[in-house]
Amino acid sequence: MEKIKFGTDGWRGVIAQDYTFSNVSRVALATGRYYKRHKLAKNGILVGHDTRFLSVEFAERTAQVIANTGMKVILSDGYCPTPALSLAIPEFKAAAGVVITASHNPARYNGFKLKADFGGPEDVEVVGKVEKEANKTSEKALEVVKKSFEELAQKGKISKANLRQLYIDDLKKKIDIAAIKSARLRIVHDAMYGAGQGILQQVIEDAAVIHNEFNPSFGGEHPEPIAAHLRELMKLVPGGNYSVGLATDGDADRIGAVDEHGNFVGPQEVYALLLKYLYETKGMRGEIVKTVSVGEMPDKLAKIYHLPLTELPVGFKHVASLMVSRDVLIGGEESGGVGLKGHIPERDGLFLGLTLCEMMVKRERTLGELVKELFEQVGPHIYRRIDVRTTEKYKQKVLARMKKGLKEIAGHKVDHVLKIDGFKYFFADGGWMLVRASGTEPLIRYYCEAESKEKVDKILEAITNL
Repeated sequence: MEKIKFGTDGWRGVIAQDYTFSNVSRVALATGRYYKRHKLAKNGILVGHDTRFLSVEFAERTAQVIANTGMKVILSDGYCPTPALSLAIPEFKAAAGVVITASHNPARYNGFKLKADFGGPEDVEVVGKVEKEANKTSEKALEVVKKSFEELAQKGKISKANLRQLYIDDLKKKIDIAAIKSARLRIVHDAMYGAGQGILQQVIEDAAVIHNEFNPSFGGEHPEPIAAHLRELMKLVPGGNYSVGLATDGDADRIGAVDEHGNFVGPQEVYALLLKYLYETKGMRGEIVKTVSVGEMPDKLAKIYHLPLTELPVGFKHVASLMVSRDVLIGGEESGGVGLKGHIPERDGLFLGLTLCEMMVKRERTLGELVKELFEQVGPHIYRRIDVRTTEKYKQKVLARMKKGLKEIAGHKVDHVLKIDGFKYFFADGGWMLVRASGTEPLIRYYCEAESKEKVDKILEAITNL
């Protein structure tokens, strides 16, 4: 049997290689057995899926297996964004949720995300228990799955719900849609062929869309809203005289943005802009939470605003646990996944994108002007990440070298090191660099932020060639 391993954001694998119906069944059976003991078990588990190859079939198999454990299952009646399912969990008072998705990974991957009863990523300890149970589950153990999907549906153990509409209605309540429409913002959404397709136009009817149809290969691109995958959107925004371009990933929990000039507005800027908007315009207060790969703009704003800041390992599950236990204003990652106070403790790409639009209207500035204003306040911050696909042997070799420590990199003296997730080196003359292994792909990730592009490029070149 293949070993099941949950990473920073769920279990993921290559379809037909390790992500098979048999292995999905093992994880689903472990999920059903664990949540049968949950205080809300009688209300069942929600199951949703994205637009990937066989996601519908994997979701139906998951529902069938869980229902065979005696739990009720509410299955999304079509593809839905991950935040749509997370939003629905407390609405249905469900014990948990499952999303069949590999998020931003390439098309050959699929995955299995676990969501807690509060509507955010499940606790690390709980995920570990489900993983352990799945790895103890043999092929023979699956013989308990005797009732068919159709039989369970007829008996009411599996039902379907329109989770997309619930989500759309929530967006309309929380975002000042009337103000956005009155301002006549020209918005274009790149759905990246993912689960967010078709939703923005139901909120802002005259919004334009691209890559808004079913295409499980994602047009040959990774459905990740970063500059390398948004070339068409970056040309379209200025060429079509649009006010802003928004992009969401495969399960629509991450955001990427393009300003009126076609410039990519990265996750670092988006995080800081959202923080500024909540504090300065909406008058909201609370703790600032970020993962270790986020840059230092939130740190500078935290000092300006006199707000506490907490840094955590990579993985929104760590952020979510604080969002439900403390007064968190904003929490997020460098990948475009951010959670805001007053919404669900979850990343939500479309909610964040619409909040950016609301910000432009309320502040009466273009997105480009807002970014310029941000840098005038906190100074220049150049950020870059390099992903190196590798073998397990090479990955361990790199991590072993980092563990020995570095006194300087590319002529920049190391001041101190943070080791809560990977190795984050802070330089005496400003800036930082992080080396960490991906939790969902066979990658080593190298991150760097400094005051100039030249310094960032020099440091990354030195560390990747070390």
